[in-house]
Amino acid sequence: MSLRTLLLIVLLVPALLLGGAAALGLKIPVPSWGREYVMRFSLAEELAPPDLPAIAGPDDPALPLVVIDAGHGGRDPGAIGTDAQGRRVREKDITLAIALALRDDLLRAGRIRVALTRADDRIIPLAHRPEIARLLEADLFVSIHADSAGERDDVSGASIYTLSEEASSEAAARFAARENDADRLNGIAVEGTSAAVSAILVELSQQRTREDAIEFARLVLREGADRLAFHAQPRRAAALAVLRAPDVPSVLFESGFVTNRADRARLTTPEGRAQYAAVLARAIRVYFARRADIPPAGT
Repeated sequence: MSLRTLLLIVLLVPALLLGGAAALGLKIPVPSWGREYVMRFSLAEELAPPDLPAIAGPDDPALPLVVIDAGHGGRDPGAIGTDAQGRRVREKDITLAIALALRDDLLRAGRIRVALTRADDRIIPLAHRPEIARLLEADLFVSIHADSAGERDDVSGASIYTLSEEASSEAAARFAARENDADRLNGIAVEGTSAAVSAILVELSQQRTREDAIEFARLVLREGADRLAFHAQPRRAAALAVLRAPDVPSVLFESGFVTNRADRARLTTPEGRAQYAAVLARAIRVYFARRADIPPAGT
């Protein structure tokens, strides 16, 4: 059957049916406007509010609260490496282990409250991670990750990211694109204002929190100078969605490269992870001590 014949059938048959019905005096019911014949499609619902984790530590809301975010999880393994025995090393396992070690270190010292975005192997939407910190009114948000250099095994060292609208380097830009592809965050809209005013308010809020985040990043580098192996360019800035909370100082700590033998050895042993946790815990205590009368533990 030709295309022309098919079109004639599609167009003429309904017309003939209607004409014949009219000639015979038959009435064909037609639904009224705005009713059954209008097809409705359900668009994707907005992301439901996150389930808030429990806050561990002293039962005193006046004490500072840090939210620790173990990157990736569940069906998202993150970066993947292979150890000397051929076993897969997954970023999601490393980040959770470091997050748990950091939580325990902070709780042992006391005077700081702690919450984890995830305490087990589950997927947390990217937009939920900073939102958890915002809803809990956290004083600091630390997202923990590990990196991959693909086929290269000579790239190593920890680094720390703070928010920047323009990536500080091409490498930071690629990292931002990769992380943001995990999920989409369309930004923060301030209710009751125009888009332009909303953008200005968010930018002003981010400026203050970005300065605080930069201060914390410096503390991490200072405290880890003699204890951790850092990348040659350890201070980075990128437009990472997970750092966009406008009212919570936020950093992303890249603990190392799963594709590097030395980094992998530190990241996959309890002793190595404890070292990362100790440096981050010390930096967190010093950071909060500078904002209140909370003496850093061990001084």
